[in-house]
Amino acid sequence: MTTPTVDVRPATRADAALLARLNDVVHAVHVAARPDVFRAASSQDELVALFDDFLRRENALAFIARSSGEAVGYATATLHERSGDVLTRPRSFVALEHLAVDPGAARVGIGTALVDAVRTAGKEAGCPGLANAAVKWSPCGAAGAP
Repeated sequence: MTTPTVDVRPATRADAALLARLNDVVHAVHVAARPDVFRAASSQDELVALFDDFLRRENALAFIARSSGEAVGYATATLHERSGDVLTRPRSFVALEHLAVDPGAARVGIGTALVDAVRTAGKEAGCPGLANAAVKWSPCGAAGAP
């Protein structure tokens, strides 16, 4: 079996609607697992506005993955600068916030390519570390991929 080619590119504000559509995959998992935290799906217009607002931020990173010409996943992340205090040293890091891959395109390296793009962009911005908030109830959460 041939592994499909995966192309990852930075997302722009023009991609807000595409990100909103791709978000359906990951958001459905969140709502099913934690309805006490996550709301049922919003309207597409609300999601487009949410992603448009996110992409306007100076510290926002977003990437879209395509395979065989189709958008099959995305990642969003935020660059963070923390000033030091009496307990901690100053530090910079990039926090992975969303990672979604269409289930029909899973297990061929798309998620890895997206995380690598976030990690590379973070390093280029001066952030040596990558943080993520994968949770144990997520299919690829703290306990690892099934």
